[in-house]
Amino acid sequence: MVDLLSEAINIIKTNERIGRRECVVSSTKFIKSMLNVMKANGYINEFEEFREGKFPKLRVMLSNKINSIGVIRPRFAVERSRIQVYESRYVPSRDFGVIIMSTSKGLMTSKEAKEKGLGGRLIAYMY
Repeated sequence: MVDLLSEAINIIKTNERIGRRECVVSSTKFIKSMLNVMKANGYINEFEEFREGKFPKLRVMLSNKINSIGVIRPRFAVERSRIQVYESRYVPSRDFGVIIMSTSKGLMTSKEAKEKGLGGRLIAYMY
């Protein structure tokens, strides 16, 4: 079975490194939510959905602001009080980069989760 999120992150990372302005990834609700969080934090410019054959795809306009991005495996369940431990593991400094978490209120950054008093599962990191 293919992990579509890992594949999408890998495509974005590769296209960022070679300096392309856009890329195409598979479209799922989870990937759209992930891209919305990335867009809100300035890591991508825009994305739009289109159909290629019978499968929906997403065209992602890159901002070339990503230094590193990756999926966190396994998806650790983290309490609000332990988020800082994982931030220091995956992000190089306190104000540089984000961890994306899946919470009961949807996908959000670890900073937003701490502000709202939520824990959740770690999904990805980027800086």
